[in-house]
Amino acid sequence: MTQHAESALRADRPQPAPADDHARSADWWRDAVIYQVYPRSFADADGDGMGDLPGIRARLPYLAELGVDAVWLSPFYASPQADGGYDVADYRTIDPMFGSLPDAEALVDEAHALGLRVIVDLVPNHSSDRHEWFRRALREGPGSPLRDRYHFRAGRGEHGELPPNDWESIFGGPAWTRTETPDGTPGEWYLHLFAPEQPDFNWQHPAVHDEFRSVLRFWLDTGVDGFRIDVAHGLVKAEGLPDMGSAGQLKLLGTQQLPFFDQDGVHEIYRDWRRVLDEYPGPRIGVAEAWTPSPERTALYVRPDELHQAFNFHYLGTDWDDEQLRAAIDESLTSLGAVGAPATWVLSNHDVVRHRTRLGGGLRRARAATLLMLALPGSAYVYQGEELGLPEVLELPDEARQDPSFFRDNGQDGLRDGCRVPIPWEEHGPSYGFGPDGSWLPQPDGWGALSVAVQTGDPESTLEFYRAALRLRRDHDDLGAGSALEWIEAPDGVLAFRRGGLVCAANTRAEPVAWEPAHGRVLLASAPYAGGELPGDTVVWWQAEGTEGTGA
Repeated sequence: MTQHAESALRADRPQPAPADDHARSADWWRDAVIYQVYPRSFADADGDGMGDLPGIRARLPYLAELGVDAVWLSPFYASPQADGGYDVADYRTIDPMFGSLPDAEALVDEAHALGLRVIVDLVPNHSSDRHEWFRRALREGPGSPLRDRYHFRAGRGEHGELPPNDWESIFGGPAWTRTETPDGTPGEWYLHLFAPEQPDFNWQHPAVHDEFRSVLRFWLDTGVDGFRIDVAHGLVKAEGLPDMGSAGQLKLLGTQQLPFFDQDGVHEIYRDWRRVLDEYPGPRIGVAEAWTPSPERTALYVRPDELHQAFNFHYLGTDWDDEQLRAAIDESLTSLGAVGAPATWVLSNHDVVRHRTRLGGGLRRARAATLLMLALPGSAYVYQGEELGLPEVLELPDEARQDPSFFRDNGQDGLRDGCRVPIPWEEHGPSYGFGPDGSWLPQPDGWGALSVAVQTGDPESTLEFYRAALRLRRDHDDLGAGSALEWIEAPDGVLAFRRGGLVCAANTRAEPVAWEPAHGRVLLASAPYAGGELPGDTVVWWQAEGTEGTGA
């Protein structure tokens, strides 16, 4: 029996309900803490050095105990792995390196039984060049109807030797690659905003719309609770594919308007997808990876008839500075509140330097940034290993790297592998408990000292700090849900606010400040705190005096 047929049979079976009341809530996503799993690097069950779905399933109790509400899985689809699985050859098949469709179904069932929702990555901007549509388009040559589902164009210049326009790839170099005709002569060019192995779909073609509605329903029938939409801002290109008219390497996040990012036409796609999501109980949600020029543009993706959440990259890119943080928080709450959507907060993911390293200040500052983030109204995202206080792995040998932009000129820094090193579960062993043998990226010496096994039960550890913070966030009435936030006047370098009976203060400077914003019970501090003076790079939560009945 094929994987497709198995899932078709499964669609008729009743879907398991999440176990706890919070997970069953109709608006669970508004204040959910969502944990990102990068499948290659989470847990390896079969010993091939690559993480897999059975490995993730075996570790789900750990995530339930950690206190998160949902798990987001980066791509596990059939793929040549030219870009870590973000080059999809078949959207309805599991890549054998990760397991099988029954493995995915068992993972979803197990997660639901533990009270965890499951969100899967969807990659609609581009496919792999091994996708059957693209392979046929190349094989059949110019005039093939399959070419209309991508962006094939004749080149410029006397002999078509120049790319059709001046667009650049995010990974460096032209965003166009020239094909060969079946007789071996130079042919048309095709568009790829990322690697040449990732040709962009043409979302003006109705077959592309039909295909992705079908893919959505396939995975919803399998029981998933939603989708994180990769490059959600990139699907629609400006009419006629006009030149940019400017030079310089592009970044995902900028202030300039680009003819291939954040075009207004994407919103009709997401209105259509919202109708599909609303066909299913849950609710099932859509989360936009939308790199936009402003928080106001991001808010357009989460209007009531579109998606449910959008990643807050403006907050992720903010320095550890009280004035910058306050501005980012205010802008996020104002813009998203205007459309009735919750804010999201994120510090790390599989594409950026881990925040312990990126923010400077080491583990102390990273813990403080986490406690500040978890006090903000809305939903929070945690990247795997963040709860262990993992730093970015900076010393990877060139021959071990696999980030495609590392191998191209003028692209991004190509160093995304440093945040993707497999996480440590045990203090010792060939891969520190990641699997029974080695790991696909080398782990640094001493990685086991940061492992789950070493940190579990240690009240001073970062893991137990995360568990305590997430437990308080779930149990306390004034954390997570809602959008209200009242700023408190504070000294330079200190960010302080009140949410109902909870007060949060963050000292973003390295030096202590003789200031205390509240008289009441300390709920949690990111570093040792004795009262009367707020230490440097420290965040404290208080239960304000006279409000003991409002929370945990």
